[in-house]
Amino acid sequence: MENFFVIIARVVILYTLLLVIFRLMGKREIGELSVLDLVVFIMMGEMAVIAIEQHEDPLAHTIIPMITLMLIQLALAVISLKSRKFRRLMDGKPSLIIKNGKIDEKEMKKLRYNFDDLLMQLRQKDISNIADVEFAILETSGNISVIKKDKKSKTGSYTLPLILNGEIQEEHLEEIGKNESWIKKELEQRGHQDIAQISFCSYQDGKFFIDYDDLKS
Repeated sequence: MENFFVIIARVVILYTLLLVIFRLMGKREIGELSVLDLVVFIMMGEMAVIAIEQHEDPLAHTIIPMITLMLIQLALAVISLKSRKFRRLMDGKPSLIIKNGKIDEKEMKKLRYNFDDLLMQLRQKDISNIADVEFAILETSGNISVIKKDKKSKTGSYTLPLILNGEIQEEHLEEIGKNESWIKKELEQRGHQDIAQISFCSYQDGKFFIDYDDLKS
């Protein structure tokens, strides 16, 4: 009978601890979890199950590793916020599956992503005709984002960050057929002299969107 109450107490403690940890790690939907997030959550779940089954072992043997994992994950999240290179290393980067209305089969093969997957995810976005798609982006979470063709112009566009955290994104400039000299000149003409102060800048449909880093101002 005593063991019965010990098990119940462990379930309550570990359940509460998991709720607190997941809250501290941030609100994210299951479909938005990175591979690393998923691995951490599975590990924590396994630890909790083992701690309940092996109730003779001290609870600290489970709580300490769980908190350690949480601290590691939070530290990685902070580093990811500050470093795009680190974020890409950990999470990868989005991939264009459909570009300007054309399917990139080479990219699909590279990602081991087939046409059945593509059509299924398009249907989930309520798109019945693939000809209506201008861009389809496979996100790092495995979800697909879709930009439909404009009914009037028969084309579409999507936001590409040209500056992130004060750093010019040369690959995105190349993608829109521009270069570093062009964006510096355009920004200077608009009174934006210090690129290092810009947290986000994009150029879409002939218009700039510029957001400054309040923490640096």
